[in-house]
Amino acid sequence: MKYKSTRGEATGYTFEQAVLAGLAPNGGLFIPESIPKAPSDFLTKWASLSFQELALEVLSLYIDESEIPRNDLKDLVDRSYATFRHKDITPLHKIKDGLYILELFHGPTFAFKDVALQFVGNLFEYFLKRKNAGIENKADRHKITVVGATSGDTGSAAIYGLRNKQDLEVFILFPTGRVSPIQEAQMTTVLDKNVHNVSVGGTFDDCQDILKGLFANKTFTSKYNLGAVNSINWARILAQTVYYFHSYFTLLRSLDVVAGSEEANKIHITYSVPTGNFGDILAGYYAHQMGLPTSKLLVATNANDILYRFFNTGVCSKRGDGVVQETLSPAMDIVVSSNFERLLFYLARDVAVDASVPESEKDVQAGKIVEGWMVDLKQKGSFDTGSGVLAKAKEIFDAGHVSDEETVVTIRNYCFPEDPAQRYVMDPHTAVGVTAAQTVIPKTASPDTRNIVISLSTAHPAKFSDAVEKAVQGQEGVQFEQFFKDVTPKEFEGLMTAERRVTVIPRAEEALVIEVIDRELSN
Repeated sequence: MKYKSTRGEATGYTFEQAVLAGLAPNGGLFIPESIPKAPSDFLTKWASLSFQELALEVLSLYIDESEIPRNDLKDLVDRSYATFRHKDITPLHKIKDGLYILELFHGPTFAFKDVALQFVGNLFEYFLKRKNAGIENKADRHKITVVGATSGDTGSAAIYGLRNKQDLEVFILFPTGRVSPIQEAQMTTVLDKNVHNVSVGGTFDDCQDILKGLFANKTFTSKYNLGAVNSINWARILAQTVYYFHSYFTLLRSLDVVAGSEEANKIHITYSVPTGNFGDILAGYYAHQMGLPTSKLLVATNANDILYRFFNTGVCSKRGDGVVQETLSPAMDIVVSSNFERLLFYLARDVAVDASVPESEKDVQAGKIVEGWMVDLKQKGSFDTGSGVLAKAKEIFDAGHVSDEETVVTIRNYCFPEDPAQRYVMDPHTAVGVTAAQTVIPKTASPDTRNIVISLSTAHPAKFSDAVEKAVQGQEGVQFEQFFKDVTPKEFEGLMTAERRVTVIPRAEEALVIEVIDRELSN
């Protein structure tokens, strides 16, 4: 398996090259040269596998054994998920008939990013150990400087995946005052020498723009051998495809339905995914393309709804001045979703490239179209893909838009349901997904099928006390302090008062970030 850029021309990259580079030289994102199909018998062969066993099978389709021998890959997988608190890694929780929650927050930082970043951290370490085998002189050793931007959970997950690893430095940029207090504490209280937090005066989009600028700066990239942990890194998307397959087989087992049977074929699953940077739901798209039975992938957005509007109009357009709106679901407060470019490549190749173009040239033409769209978005604030691209996208995607008010109502309704068996405390991002799902269920109803929504829960509710408090306040006989204490994991005790280390820069300027990295790495 080789990898190529979404903007054409850059092709033939190995998995290791794609993972370590993060971003393609021409500014595109790495994608596999072709999406592999799951084995023809996977519905029966994979049906009873554990998460780790399933991960090994899925990842092996994208990673040549000549790059990472199967035994080594198995060890990487086992070590990555040994840090999770739940035996099923990503358990499926039934709330009520037809609605399930896929809990992705049982890793070290209580967020879905752990599923990928525990694996990515071990990958970086594996590649470096192999490069540095037999090299004793510290100055001659290969090193990686990982730089990431976070709207909340990526930062802490990356830090916990990379902390104290030899020959690795990690710098995390986060927007000042725009992550939750717990998220900031999880990042800044990690005092390992190779961890550097940078609080940036601006928005997540500003941080992401700086990140892209750093990777486009060939001199700087070469000097520090930059590596990426944001979901622009292909390994992040790949690792996340596993829990779509795992949730499907877990669901069938819970229903006592045999995978591949006629009864299984009547089950139509919609995955509702709270969406910011488009990486989580993109993993679902890859799983679907590999053969996973999927009815719809529901893009659930908050007030920053550029993706919702795209999937209704085919136009990708920033609102007004393009300023990010602050919401109760801050990890989704994003205007430009980086991973959306990966989907656009496939849509462009399938629809926008003229049918007369030879097959051998379609990738290049699709890359040029995508690059044009990205330039228009940056310079003009919008681009129109046309009705054909929209129709193709809507074959598998749907979209929902959820306000803060609706988010609070959903959290409250499941905290205090009429049926106590349905009680479930969820974070605001999960609530966005559940709310959107509730609007889609009636549209997908059919007497001949069994319609089920699996809504992805991306973070533990204790990470977002403000939203939960808004939902709980005013409830008769409920004291929020005690309610929240009962919800909060013991791992969070003392976190808010622990020693911190962070560098603050007042403005979102690439030069200021470069100054910080230069200074820290010269010490």
